[in-house]
Amino acid sequence: MAITDFFAGEIATELLKQLFMISAKAWKYKSVAERLIDLIENMQPTIKEIQYSGVELPPHRQAQIGMLSNTLEKGKKLTEKVLSARRWNVYRQLTLARKMEKLEKDISNFLKNQILTHILADVHLLRANSDVRFDRVDRSLEMMTEHLGSMKIGGGGMIREAMKIAEATMEIEMGNDEEKFGVGLEIGKRKVKKMMFSAERGLIGISGMGGHFENKVLFLTVSQSPMLEELRAHIWAFVSGYEGVNPVPNWNLQYEGGVKTQKLVILDDVWTREALDALTFNIPGCTTLVVSRSKLTEPKATYDVEVLREDEALSLFCLCAFGQKTIPSGFDKKMVEQVSGECKGLPLALKVTGASLKDRPEMYWKGALQRLQKGEPADETHETRLLHQMEASLENLDSTTRECFLDLGAFPEDRKIPVDVLINMWIEIHDLEEAIAFATLVDLSHKNLLTLGKDPRLGSSYASYYDVFVTQHDVLRDLALHLSNKGKVNIRKRLLMPKRESSLPKEWGRNSDEPYRAQIVSIHTGDMDEMGWSDFDMDFPKAEILILNFSSDKYVLPPFITKMSKLRVLVIINNGMSPAVLNDFSIFANLSYLRTLWLERVHVPELYNTTVPLKKLHKMSLILCKINNSFDQTGVDISNLFPKLADLTIDHCDDLVSLPSSICGMTSLNSLSITNCPRLSELPKNLSKLQALEILRLYACLELKALPVEICELPQLKYLDISQCVNLSCLPEEIGKLKTLEKIDMRECFFSDRLSSAVSLESLRHVICDKDVAFIWEEVEKAVPGLKIEAAEKCFSLDWLDE
Repeated sequence: MAITDFFAGEIATELLKQLFMISAKAWKYKSVAERLIDLIENMQPTIKEIQYSGVELPPHRQAQIGMLSNTLEKGKKLTEKVLSARRWNVYRQLTLARKMEKLEKDISNFLKNQILTHILADVHLLRANSDVRFDRVDRSLEMMTEHLGSMKIGGGGMIREAMKIAEATMEIEMGNDEEKFGVGLEIGKRKVKKMMFSAERGLIGISGMGGHFENKVLFLTVSQSPMLEELRAHIWAFVSGYEGVNPVPNWNLQYEGGVKTQKLVILDDVWTREALDALTFNIPGCTTLVVSRSKLTEPKATYDVEVLREDEALSLFCLCAFGQKTIPSGFDKKMVEQVSGECKGLPLALKVTGASLKDRPEMYWKGALQRLQKGEPADETHETRLLHQMEASLENLDSTTRECFLDLGAFPEDRKIPVDVLINMWIEIHDLEEAIAFATLVDLSHKNLLTLGKDPRLGSSYASYYDVFVTQHDVLRDLALHLSNKGKVNIRKRLLMPKRESSLPKEWGRNSDEPYRAQIVSIHTGDMDEMGWSDFDMDFPKAEILILNFSSDKYVLPPFITKMSKLRVLVIINNGMSPAVLNDFSIFANLSYLRTLWLERVHVPELYNTTVPLKKLHKMSLILCKINNSFDQTGVDISNLFPKLADLTIDHCDDLVSLPSSICGMTSLNSLSITNCPRLSELPKNLSKLQALEILRLYACLELKALPVEICELPQLKYLDISQCVNLSCLPEEIGKLKTLEKIDMRECFFSDRLSSAVSLESLRHVICDKDVAFIWEEVEKAVPGLKIEAAEKCFSLDWLDE
């Protein structure tokens, strides 16, 4: 039996389990799942007979089984994506349904060729011609070894798979994804393996500095302010295969029929025993691996992460500082060793400090070493020492970039930060141009002070940033908070809450008799009502940015907003499970300087003629909101309420069926983005009123069937994005009237008709489309000099929606 025979059988079994789950819970895939179940059940007896025959197949037959094994493995991965897909992500549901149909076709074609039947005939022939009894004894021993390698871990998952996951994740990732530099972790891996073999309660802990792991099984970051119910729902969906169960059942249940799952749950950044108790369970077949800064599990089941040895630390440091694992010839060896030594073997400190000194002269190194040596009390913990060392790493930043880094402390830990929010903040508070703000973001990423999400659109002309994100390691965020929270609370430039609390810090209330000088105020709470704000009658005469993070289905806005007369940026983000109702929107009446408004996962309030106009509002973003016909109230003149609005974004708003015609009255609009709105089916006929419009984004509006011909009357339009509008069948025939149009993105639009008038698009420089439809631009490419037709391999990923 070849190893591929064994894996084909195992994968087929796992795939069947996944398909049964899909058939039971995902009606959109039910029919194709049932057909796949029939196909695989029909082939299973043949696979098992081949698998346990004890016969070594010829190479060409092994290759054929290998092809089947690969197809089944791809199917298993596909079913995992189907089970984890969010119901409201219609585009992803459509894509996965097509892939399921292709999987059915591939397996069906394999069976039609009767390859398995031919292989089985070969098996019988080989067994008849050979004495295989002793071979079968040997094979049985091999199979026993394989099964021993898959023994249960502490009542849980497969050791072999869990160890591969542990080894894959316990690596230090460098900037280049192709280069993994694993150092000093072999002893740690062996200790964790031993614990996983001997764990009695299915609970193992790793204690130490905040770590870096990849999502290989189920990986969840708990954080200092955990959303416990949301995390419990994630774990339950992973363990049981059932999504949307509310409330989550009692953890200590037993599956009917004694079915045991083989699952590994990794909980990273757990701060308290209370959070751990809420997220661990006693389900047979499951093991939980906990990563924490504190010792939360039993001592015998806890591995204390050790710092790197001196030689390992120096190798990692040199790789970050010089691009090689050794000190370059001619460089001051002693000084390099001293700087590396000051990092005390902490990988993150080595990585960030090394990157900050890259390409710097030796005198600069000498100054950095002196700064590091001054801030290291002997009795401080590793974490405290790191903050002092990391502060020295900021010394080479210019003053504006340093301030931008400190602004990152205004966002909750372990949450993705929208790039658009950051750039808008920096434009307003640091007086940066958009391009310079973006360059600052990239510079911070290159210095390993934040992680910039990969997106093919990032940095391109007319790129949008509202669905691109940055993240930051906990220790770097701690550093930003540490530096921002120095001095008396009333005189700080940034007034920040380190973690989510039930109310504001008492220190803020005690000092409310004096005005606060903060320019940036960030608040992170749960549900807040009038009583919650009653003890915080604060005055913010200099506040320019207010960030409100909360988790609730209702929220009363803080009354002290009325005293923020200079407020320019307001960000309201609900991290709860459903859109929140905002109360007391009347306080907006005093925000005469407001330029940017970001609302996320809230009900957009209704607008009336009595609504006080926001005369300086330049940019408004509505993300995951309920629109509730807010822009389509009879008799409301939207252009009077937002007379200078230049940029409007409506993204992932699933109740938006048609774009209100009143929006076309906002003649100041320069950019209009209606994206990922699955129910949007039509655009207003009077779209041509938007005479200043330069950017129109309509991507991933799956029900949009046609563009109004009036779109061809937009005299300033430069960029049109209709990618992923899968029901669009063509562009307007008069598209050639758009004399200023420079770029069209139409990935995953399945057009078949050539565009005769498009040869008149004299300003067109770039078209992005699928390979299958590139032919419709052939005549245009000949007629328009310098035109680039980019045949895209695939559209940009929407996988972030399922995280």
